[in-house]
Amino acid sequence: MHSKETIRNIAIIAHVDHGKTTLVDHMLRQTGTFRSNQQVVTRVMDSNDLERERGITILAKNTAINYKGVKINIVDTPGHADFGGEVERTLTMVDGVLLLVDAAEGPLPGTKFVLKKSLDLNRKPIVVINKIDRKDARAHEVLDEVFDLFLSLGANESQLDFPTIYCIAKQGIAKNELEDEGTNLEPLLDAIVKHVPPPPGDPDGLFQMLVTTIDYNDYLGRLGIGRIHRGAVKLGSPMHIVHRDGVVEDARVTKIYTFDGLKRLEVEEAGVGDIIAVAGMEDVDIGETIADAGDPTQLPFVAIEEPTLSMNFIVNNSPFAGRDGKYVTTRHLSERLIRELRSNVSLRIELTDSPDTFKVSGRGELHLAILIETMRREGYEFQVSRPEVIYKRIDDVLSEPMEHVIIDVPEEFVGVVIENIGRRRGEMKNMIASPGNTRLEFIVPARGLIGFRGEFMTQTKGTGILHHNFHGYDPYKGDITQRTKGALVSMETGDSVAYGMWKLSERSVFFIEPGTKVYEGMIVGENSREHDMTVNVCKTKQLTNMRASGSDEAVRLEPARLLTLEQAIEWIGDDELVEVTPQSIRLRKRYLNADVRKRMSKKVAEADAEA
Repeated sequence: MHSKETIRNIAIIAHVDHGKTTLVDHMLRQTGTFRSNQQVVTRVMDSNDLERERGITILAKNTAINYKGVKINIVDTPGHADFGGEVERTLTMVDGVLLLVDAAEGPLPGTKFVLKKSLDLNRKPIVVINKIDRKDARAHEVLDEVFDLFLSLGANESQLDFPTIYCIAKQGIAKNELEDEGTNLEPLLDAIVKHVPPPPGDPDGLFQMLVTTIDYNDYLGRLGIGRIHRGAVKLGSPMHIVHRDGVVEDARVTKIYTFDGLKRLEVEEAGVGDIIAVAGMEDVDIGETIADAGDPTQLPFVAIEEPTLSMNFIVNNSPFAGRDGKYVTTRHLSERLIRELRSNVSLRIELTDSPDTFKVSGRGELHLAILIETMRREGYEFQVSRPEVIYKRIDDVLSEPMEHVIIDVPEEFVGVVIENIGRRRGEMKNMIASPGNTRLEFIVPARGLIGFRGEFMTQTKGTGILHHNFHGYDPYKGDITQRTKGALVSMETGDSVAYGMWKLSERSVFFIEPGTKVYEGMIVGENSREHDMTVNVCKTKQLTNMRASGSDEAVRLEPARLLTLEQAIEWIGDDELVEVTPQSIRLRKRYLNADVRKRMSKKVAEADAEA
């Protein structure tokens, strides 16, 4: 068992794609976690399929290394603000943070978000300027920008006196000064041991621990992961679980694990300051306290920021319902969403007037899209509506969530980007021109960014880079024009045919390929005009024994634009839904029949006129 003086607990925080997980890879390699001949994948901490596919971290994960007799517990955190709940709760179990900043890009919205959280909790920062080998690296300027960021966030004197390390995470090299020769990460590891304080806590008191992460094991059930705040824990000790509502429940410790590299080591006991996983508490949840039966005092849990975006999850009622999915009923959907609440702390679920519709609120489009994709892969089948922002009344004024947006674009696209964001009620805050590239900063209503990414990538021909995170609530900015193009809606059920799509392809873009099964009311493409158009993509060529000029003309179709889940969610309007199944992502009208759609749109128009 380690004494608390030989333990350091740190979290690695940064904006997305600044090199957190890559740095952890090399820390593990250089401290002997892997054998010299062991085959190891890159970004070994990104362990689930979605993380590896997208190249991002979604869930915070624990690991530990031993360096010169000191055990360093490391928490790798997500960089996307959408997964900010993961960062907020993991910061409660560490005493210091490594703030990674890209030597070329400098501090971005994600950097500001995670740094503010760590400064509020008074965590000791070590600034790591990463990617100093980039051609466009400007390490000293970036360090000045980081210092300015600390000042703007109200850092105290001890926090402003932060140590700085220069790093190339991809090669596993760290230096104290930019001019030094570097061969390994020893300068960084030495800085962690020197500057991060040992964990606080009374080693002789009664055991107390706050659960900040939940894991599941097929043989042991739920595992509560957290840092020991006080005392020590032994195998078989009687414990109390203090739930968030104050209810106390009896439990017994059946297994104790500490972290060592990527492995969990089973131990008999663990002491104050160490990060451990305990089994035997089947009903334990995030934010709850596990304490000795002699003193079941509750520990305060960090306040998690409120969601800003909501979507309706609806039981699938399309003509193709139940063909792909294993779980399709209301009961299946509600059980799965309630289970998600136990580990996803920044999610909210509300019941609606309709028994088969659930209102799910999260921190952003990506947060909800990852949940939808995870459920889809588990065999669930359901429908989702267009995302809506969550309004608030502040001092009796209707307010809406705003986003801080930073855009890097080549010079020739600056005009078109500013015009587009202007239409979405965005307000420019800064513009920095550098050779060949321009950085634009805006404050934009969150609803203005729904559907913006696709347009932005088209307008900048894929060369633009967009970053944004939650800024705060401001008074309502007025109406924003949404999608300017209508939908192509199938008028009958059947198989789509190249001949039926051919003549339509001149004035529209298709979302399906020939041979795709379609149903009445399903959206098959985008019209070039503003209004929806009902089309027959199942129309076949009428066969006849008479020849005619042009009858044997070759059918040539443009390749279909197959939408990803995020693109589909961004594209749909208020009267449309995305149907999500394990095999397919389809777009459909809320009302499948064309006559019903006309009646409902008349009713909406009349209601708007009266209002």
